[in-house]
Amino acid sequence: MKKALISGLLILGISSLAFADGAAAYKKCAGCHGAAGEKVALGKSKVMNTMSKADIVAALNGYKDGTYGGPMKGVMKGQVAGLSDADMQAIADMIGK
Repeated sequence: MKKALISGLLILGISSLAFADGAAAYKKCAGCHGAAGEKVALGKSKVMNTMSKADIVAALNGYKDGTYGGPMKGVMKGQVAGLSDADMQAIADMIGK
């Protein structure tokens, strides 16, 4: 189980290296956060589209370096591991206010 999870996260991380814009980078987020960042992911997250662009970038960076997050911190760390600074900013520009 752990190997499958790690493999999946690695594939997601590697595939994220090719993102060129916010829509492409956000695609893997939409399943939990909604197409426009309008959902409380798995009943535990903030609604992304109510956050400022700066707060989204700070949260994504915090998940990446392990300094941010609550109950989904471990899952999110894997999800953002392959995002570049440009990817994070592109997601924030697309979803944030």
